[in-house]
Amino acid sequence: MGADRSTVDRSLAATGLIGRQAELTRVLDTVDEGWNRPRTLLLLGEAGAGKSRLLSIAADHARDRGALVLAAQGAEAESRHSFASLHLLLLPVLSDLGGLPDHLRNALEAAFGMAPAQGPVDPMPLRMAVLTLLTDIARGQRLLIAVDDVQHVDRDSLDVLDFVVRRITARGVPVLLAARGLTPPDGVPADAPALPLDPLPPQAAAELLDAQPHPPTGRTRMEVLRQAEGNPLAVIELCRAARADGAGVLHGGGRPRTERLQELYAARLRSLPETTRRLVLHAAASEHEDIATVMAAAGTGTDLAAWAPAEEAGLLTLVDGRVAFRHPLVRAAAYHGAPAHLRQRAHRDLACALTTDPARRAWHLAAACLGEDEAVAAALEDTAELAERRGGFFAAGQALQRSAECSPRAQDRARRYAKALRAANNAGDPGWVRELYDKVSGLTDDRDVLGMVAQGAGMALSLLGHQRQGFQVLMSALEPEPPKDPMTVLALTAMLHAVAFQSGLPEVRRPLAALVEAIGPDGGDTTYTELAMTSTADRVRAGTLAGADPTRAPELLRQQLDRWPTASGPTAQVGDMILVLALGGLAWYADESDLCVESYQRAYAVLTAYGSVGPTRVSRAALASALMDTGRWTQAEEQLEEAATLAAVHKLRHLEIDIAALRVTLDALRGLPAEVPADPAWTAVPLAENRATHARLLRAAGAAAAAQGDFEASFRHMRSLFTEDGTPLHHFLSPRSVADLAAAAQRTGRQQEAARIVEAVRTAVGPRPTARMRLLLHHADALVGDPLEAEHHFRLATVDPAGEQWPLARAQARLHYAQWLRRKRRPLDARPLLAMALETFTRLGAARLAQEARVELRASGAPTGPAQAGPLAELTAQQRQIVRLAAQGLRNKEIAEQLMISPRTVSSHLYQVYPKLGVSNRNQLSGLFQDL
Repeated sequence: MGADRSTVDRSLAATGLIGRQAELTRVLDTVDEGWNRPRTLLLLGEAGAGKSRLLSIAADHARDRGALVLAAQGAEAESRHSFASLHLLLLPVLSDLGGLPDHLRNALEAAFGMAPAQGPVDPMPLRMAVLTLLTDIARGQRLLIAVDDVQHVDRDSLDVLDFVVRRITARGVPVLLAARGLTPPDGVPADAPALPLDPLPPQAAAELLDAQPHPPTGRTRMEVLRQAEGNPLAVIELCRAARADGAGVLHGGGRPRTERLQELYAARLRSLPETTRRLVLHAAASEHEDIATVMAAAGTGTDLAAWAPAEEAGLLTLVDGRVAFRHPLVRAAAYHGAPAHLRQRAHRDLACALTTDPARRAWHLAAACLGEDEAVAAALEDTAELAERRGGFFAAGQALQRSAECSPRAQDRARRYAKALRAANNAGDPGWVRELYDKVSGLTDDRDVLGMVAQGAGMALSLLGHQRQGFQVLMSALEPEPPKDPMTVLALTAMLHAVAFQSGLPEVRRPLAALVEAIGPDGGDTTYTELAMTSTADRVRAGTLAGADPTRAPELLRQQLDRWPTASGPTAQVGDMILVLALGGLAWYADESDLCVESYQRAYAVLTAYGSVGPTRVSRAALASALMDTGRWTQAEEQLEEAATLAAVHKLRHLEIDIAALRVTLDALRGLPAEVPADPAWTAVPLAENRATHARLLRAAGAAAAAQGDFEASFRHMRSLFTEDGTPLHHFLSPRSVADLAAAAQRTGRQQEAARIVEAVRTAVGPRPTARMRLLLHHADALVGDPLEAEHHFRLATVDPAGEQWPLARAQARLHYAQWLRRKRRPLDARPLLAMALETFTRLGAARLAQEARVELRASGAPTGPAQAGPLAELTAQQRQIVRLAAQGLRNKEIAEQLMISPRTVSSHLYQVYPKLGVSNRNQLSGLFQDL
């Protein structure tokens, strides 16, 4: 058997290895299964990817199981010495040579210089000697062979190892090899299975960063993650450098200099010719420039041969007109290994060469700037405005912070720091926001500037779970004297609305409507350029009013669509994206789930392409919920994965828990084993002031209990969504679980108690509820209300065409109606309802509910067949994305641009999935999706 999950988890915990669970499982499987059948594995990856750590863990694992481990590591200094690596590998067992036949022992001793050679070494006896020695050892005990840095193993040793590995693995001896790079080095068995160690995904890289003794925060945290590019060693070294030398070591795209970096790369850099070193320094300083620009700045001409020594040394490669460093730490060592005056000169040279690109020119001038310089500060501010208009909030924030640092006047510093904070907030980094808030607070008493920073600080506090503090910061900027700019007031109020939703506290929501209605028209220039359009400001106002009182949302949405119809074209400018995001929020409150999904996805696509995820933070859980509600569970799963990564990278505490709860809910709906988030999730943020998170946790726990058939526990959790008198725990989220509560109550005989809550919910949602709430209330009334009115309510819950927007809820209502009909001895009336419910549950992948419907249908006398999994079930997540986009009519090139892959990859995936889907061309794909 392969390595079990507990073994892998213990190994990860014991070693601190993060983000390599799948790879470790594969390695341990090779070790364990290799003793029963042929097995070898080649680990590939760049320096610092974790190859040596995995080999070390595997060796310890084998020793714990009583195996003898023969290990060797190739060394560049010994790569010219014949059989040097082979000698190191066999050193622990050389005392066993006496058991070999004389001719084999003589060949091995001669190769190692242990005995005088009687002539040229014959390769075949030597190979047989090693094979025989290892085979004899393997007969008496378990054996593991592990060779690291194969690229530095001498060729003679590799020749023998190639011969031996092909034969000894067939005798049950596992062999692990590791080599630098992404392709097997010469001399390695060509058919050896390879395991590439890709860069860590962002979530794992963030976890590794947080595991360091003194993890950086704020902007420095994001710079470390960005510059490390998912390389574990780079994360560790950059964290260490930031701790030792301060955040300045990461400034302007530069990399830190540490002793370990010098040990890794400085020797190779120093051995380069002077012209090549100059080119490498300019390339390290440029980071984004093409080869022609780098060479023009360095003044070395146009002959690419000048790069050859660096390429031959394995430091970099030239690809598609750009310089690609082999490892993030190569760039670090190249940049910080050079004297300061040469780094400054390199940035000035690059600024001179970039006459047609003001943005990058400004950055190089800033990198060369010592102290304060208003011209540089102004150039960076202009750069930031351009980036922000395009949605590049992180880049804008960096430029504005550096602009503030270069500003001679305090008022300009405060203003630019405030703009940087707003960009950092939009970029999604609450830690960075808090750093900038502290800088601005001590520089100015300008109410508009302080209002701008309060908006960002309030949201940062909210994202960290401190809703009451966020509320206090925002209100301190609005009272007693609000900012003069109406758009600053609107931005503050919109942030207050986000805090009000997450907190669920009536006292936070209460002042919203009055604050919005007191905002005057924009009287001229505003710092909030994204709100400068009347349509955008008007829609943000409407969204905030809907948050203050969700019962107004349907009418507010209707007014907005009448005044500013939704566009179907591309969304490019920030103002347009805010307009679409605000529409998504309005649709969310109005229970127009399809419009909510469409709006959020349109805006997300552009913001994600720019790397500006900040504006999406507060709506991630809403989008995932809307996708689940509308039956797009595959998309919901992908959205939850993206949101989990965002939450981990930026340490968004309540979002992490929200996503975990929604994942449990989705698993429960699918009928999968669903584990409710562990106790720490319930205490990671104060739930008393994070009622939205509390409500999602309770619903997840209730859904998980129902999936396991424990309806007592399900009712207990669902009941906790409401206070003793039936008041919703969360004003918006709790009422949407009223039908689930009623279903659990009907199973446990608690109808009377649930009926009181249904009445309280009906009062809370007002006399004109949304279509969704109307259907849910009818469903709940049918289950726990007056038995004489049950069929009336069931009919109203199942016949309204509006209900098809929420297929799961509609199917559950049909199932419950059919069960009621069967109890009334009307099986013929129940059959069509059960057939429709079964079809929906099967299409969605709700296995438990499908089985329940199948049993009911069989009991009604109708024949049933086995449930058929949806045709998309066996595809990977990426294949499903490709098929969905192709079904929407996009060409391969357009799909490739959206998913950032090659058109050839798109074509290959489509070719592979057509037979699985039972189609022969892309025109037949649209029939597979109900939601296009």
